[in-house]
Amino acid sequence: MAALAEEQTEVAVKLEPEGPPTLLPPQAGDGAGEGSGGTTNNGPNGGGGNVAASSSTGGDGGTPKLTVAVSTAAPAGAVPVPAAAPEAGAPHDRQTLLAVLQFLRQSNLREAEEALRREARLLEEAVAGSGASGEVDSVGAEVASALLSRVTASAPGPAAPDPPGTGASGVTAVSGSASGPAAPGKVGSVAVEDQPDVSAVLSAYSQQGDPTMYEEYYSGLKHFIECSLDCHRAELSQLFYPLFVHMYLELVYNQHENEAKSFFEKFHGDQECYYQDDLRVLSSLTKKEHMKGNETMLDFRTSKFVLRISRDSYQLLKRHLQEKQNNQIWNIVQEHLYIDIFDGMPRSKQQIDAMVGSLAGEAKREANKSKVFFGLLKEPEIEVPLDDEDEEGENEEGKPKKKKPKKDSIGSKSKKQDPNAPPQNRIPLPELKDSDKLDKIMNMKETTKRVRLGPDCLPSICFYTFLNAYQGLTAVDVTDDSSLIAGGFADSTVRVWSVTPKKLRSVKQASDLSLIDKESDDVLERIMDEKTASELKILYGHSGPVYGASFSPDRNYLLSSSEDGTVRLWSLQTFTCLVGYKGHNYPVWDTQFSPYGYYFVSGGHDRVARLWATDHYQPLRIFAGHLADVNCTRFHPNSNYVATGSADRTVRLWDVLNGNCVRIFTGHKGPIHSLTFSPNGRFLATGATDGRVLLWDIGHGLMVGELKGHTDTVCSLRFSRDGEILASGSMDNTVRLWDAIKAFEDLETDDFTTATGHINLPENSQELLLGTYMTKSTPVVHLHFTRRNLVLAAGAYSPQ
Repeated sequence: MAALAEEQTEVAVKLEPEGPPTLLPPQAGDGAGEGSGGTTNNGPNGGGGNVAASSSTGGDGGTPKLTVAVSTAAPAGAVPVPAAAPEAGAPHDRQTLLAVLQFLRQSNLREAEEALRREARLLEEAVAGSGASGEVDSVGAEVASALLSRVTASAPGPAAPDPPGTGASGVTAVSGSASGPAAPGKVGSVAVEDQPDVSAVLSAYSQQGDPTMYEEYYSGLKHFIECSLDCHRAELSQLFYPLFVHMYLELVYNQHENEAKSFFEKFHGDQECYYQDDLRVLSSLTKKEHMKGNETMLDFRTSKFVLRISRDSYQLLKRHLQEKQNNQIWNIVQEHLYIDIFDGMPRSKQQIDAMVGSLAGEAKREANKSKVFFGLLKEPEIEVPLDDEDEEGENEEGKPKKKKPKKDSIGSKSKKQDPNAPPQNRIPLPELKDSDKLDKIMNMKETTKRVRLGPDCLPSICFYTFLNAYQGLTAVDVTDDSSLIAGGFADSTVRVWSVTPKKLRSVKQASDLSLIDKESDDVLERIMDEKTASELKILYGHSGPVYGASFSPDRNYLLSSSEDGTVRLWSLQTFTCLVGYKGHNYPVWDTQFSPYGYYFVSGGHDRVARLWATDHYQPLRIFAGHLADVNCTRFHPNSNYVATGSADRTVRLWDVLNGNCVRIFTGHKGPIHSLTFSPNGRFLATGATDGRVLLWDIGHGLMVGELKGHTDTVCSLRFSRDGEILASGSMDNTVRLWDAIKAFEDLETDDFTTATGHINLPENSQELLLGTYMTKSTPVVHLHFTRRNLVLAAGAYSPQ
């Protein structure tokens, strides 16, 4: 069975619409994945949309040069719409344009060159007629610095339309499309490599104004926003936090320590409460030297902070900054913020609060536009002989009647392909073994006895309490058939329990196995050594706390991930370690098997998630783009996508086929610790340290619900087998059951909502809450619905 493309063992290649192919970088937050899944900036959902027209990367030891960068977010082939352009006129402007065109041609950025040429209404002959290429090169060299200063200086000036033939309008036309027609046109910038050189990253803070004026600038903007109309105030207030951070870092970088301290003390209290943890880190950066190794600072610098603002509010802000000649703030807006402008009514405070809170602002609307195949794959048809065998051993009358409806429904499901499902062979999946087919038949029989849940029929909850674990229980998993429980512990062991009367047995020694008749029907029983039978097996091998555990669907294997940076695969036949997967350099917080087995995903402190196959010792895909630890990972039910939740307070959905990030969900106000997909694959539920459970529509890329009630971190989430109920377990020692049917009905997913991201979340948590179940003093670490819809919960008792 072939795994995913072998050539991409280390990294996944993504072909961009413009420019050469680029590699997904192995580290997140390193400038490559400013807003998307670790792709370069020129993708349709890359961060900030900067195509850095730089020929300096790779030839000179990686020192970035000051070059002309054209900002564009238009997809390949689209013509950017001209924005407000600076006044132009002198022949010097024509030379400038020719220099830029020449530069784009040398850098092989053909599409950008064509777009610029079309905007300026220039023909090929015009360039040819302007002299030899050497002349243009020299013009380019002379003009580059002038161009940077002129365009940046003129950008805040009053906008006037240009005559058709002038060059400046072409330059600004392309740059203006960075975030809609009226985005701040940024032509001059430092081209930073994919792996940012720290000094290059920091050098952006060296263009600075009078340090004593910073407080005045910020106070002036604050006063302007607070005095603006209510409808604009909520939107413009989003600027406070990113501007505060960048102005503070600029003061620190330029060694104005006293001014920086005064600025921080005066304004840090104005920021939203969910930024308090970030501000605590920021307050420790008081000297230029502190900034060099600080990850938070580099994240903030390399990933543009995304703000979603209506056109009216944006024009209001732009007019104010131009009138006040407030270049300092305007430069930060251009340099470090990505303003995603939409047409229509400004959003209300409640709508904005629902979506903000992540380390890099909101997700761009473009980031959630790509098509996602969220439907389920066709169920394989189980052969009839297996059914017959099964029926013989059972009560003759009842079984066929009970099983046939299920069989028919599976048959009908396979005839009617889900329109939203991926092609069956989109990614290679393992063939079903005979034992898998038998398991599916058992599953069908269990399904006929499944309890239909709802508000009037809540499930029973069976709680497994780990005693004497001394805060040491760090991970739990339960097999799909609910026969085994595994626990990962802080003492670096993995312990496996049988929760059925059937004890755990190891395979016999090789010398004993040779004596067994391999043709006998009960050979699988005979190979087991009765002397080894016990309820508990302990697996030794890790050298640090075990933070993640996951059983394979066929119950033959167990994965565990640890603080020691490895993921281990254990055999549940011999209870020994088969493989240690080494790819992460830091603790691995979570790992999970695909619903079809064979593939698994891991995520850790190195900010990336990795996709593996059990028979490859190198990862098949590296999902890079998060700006902080990847805390939890989860496969979509069709195995074509992986969701990751991170300490950067975002959830990302990755395409297993090509490694692309296809969804970015923002809205949590704390690190995300739990994820679960609904059984039909349409929805995702996420839980975080903020105690909220958020519900997402994957197809439309929208938040569709918010469940409030928990008072501490939500550690575990699980939908019932038919998706009627969502169970959430928390560090507040409670399990809560929510009405999922009601939460997802009558969703507003019309074109306007999808286009603008205006979501109106009803305050209906109390109506959706079906029950709260307290433990005495046991945080709920794991939840599981059995095949008959009984809830199993697990946690370690922590004495008060």
